[in-house]
Amino acid sequence: MTKRLARLRSDLDVMPSPVEAQPGIFMRDPFRYSEASIVVPPALVRGLRCFDGHSTTADLAAVFVRAGAAPAEAEAVVAQLDEALSGCGFLEDEAFRRLRETRQRAFRAATLRPPIHAGGGYPEDVEALGATLASWTATAAAAGRVPRAPSRTHGQASVRASRRLPPPPAVAIAAPHASPHGGPSTYAAAYGALTPEHAERTFVVLGTSHYGSPDRFGLTRKDFVTPLGRAVTDTAIVDGLIREAPQAFADEDYCHAVEHSIEFQVLFLQHRFGPGVRIVPVLCGPFRFDPRGRTRPEESADLARAFDALGELHARRGRELCWVLGVDMAHVGRRYGDAVAVQAADPTMQAVEARDRQRLAAIAAGDAGGFWAGIHQNGDDDLKWCGSSPLYTFLRAVPGMRGRLLDYHQWNIDDASVVSFAALSFHESSAGVGR
Repeated sequence: MTKRLARLRSDLDVMPSPVEAQPGIFMRDPFRYSEASIVVPPALVRGLRCFDGHSTTADLAAVFVRAGAAPAEAEAVVAQLDEALSGCGFLEDEAFRRLRETRQRAFRAATLRPPIHAGGGYPEDVEALGATLASWTATAAAAGRVPRAPSRTHGQASVRASRRLPPPPAVAIAAPHASPHGGPSTYAAAYGALTPEHAERTFVVLGTSHYGSPDRFGLTRKDFVTPLGRAVTDTAIVDGLIREAPQAFADEDYCHAVEHSIEFQVLFLQHRFGPGVRIVPVLCGPFRFDPRGRTRPEESADLARAFDALGELHARRGRELCWVLGVDMAHVGRRYGDAVAVQAADPTMQAVEARDRQRLAAIAAGDAGGFWAGIHQNGDDDLKWCGSSPLYTFLRAVPGMRGRLLDYHQWNIDDASVVSFAALSFHESSAGVGR
């Protein structure tokens, strides 16, 4: 019997198969509503376009018949493909809706946010993790990428040092959110800018929300658990933000269940200051680009209220807080839909670095408007910065900061694609900290 095919979910991760022995299209669910991952073989890939919510099983069978399959064989393949995609939760059908509802309900009921990326993005075993983190930090220090503590020597050296005093404790840092093994020295440079004095502060972590709704911030009251221990979420601050801007802050945003951009920061904070660090986990969804309408995010009344709420939090408790931004920058190459394959530091990526550094200069100057103008110019379709919303949010909420670029790095995430990221520290402008 002919039936209409459900639409293939548009929010799936879809890429060429990473397994040479299994060519085709690799598919998985980044929201982890489904834990399944599949490879659709080349002979069946052409049929995926029929899962558009309009085509029928007869239309799909016709595609395979035109490719050389017998009618009976084509019908059997259609049934198998439809059943497989639905069973994995990859179609916008009733099976997926039930799966999504179950997962979201379970997340809201949970009291803790578990270490989702342990065993993948970093070691799960606590001893192996500690050794790995220590190795990354030591390697970065040897390369000169970790800021040095101020000199305690006397005599002429101390006179020279007094003329160029070290900056006061950082108000904020920006670190990558890429897999730590891809940029350990950059992570170490960012977290090396924090001093023992920061241990007593509450860390407001602004992480990129890769799957969150545009123009929304995702909050959770759950404590974050990693193999190192339990980081404590300041629920009073979370509740206060929701009260101040309820249309902008999503309560118990499910994206926290799967997102890595905050989990990785918690891991490095715990390594630096111990497992029980206090945090405020805030996922920053992308800000909409509208070339015919608004030119700045705060032209949205909801976003303006959110920026104001974060700014008022800093005004009230600034000396008790430290801001941590989990941000990556450019995403270039085949993996990200570009026609060209790239390598770190090749001519294409040298040009990307020059543009990255222009944006970093605006950020270091505390120039939120200049930074956003550079992002907004073409919708950022070419560089695809993954971190512009946390950066802009910080610059708007905590004005008057000046940044120091501590490290810049480009990482080949695969043979044809590169991600760029940087480490920065931010200080009050009166400290005279340069770019």
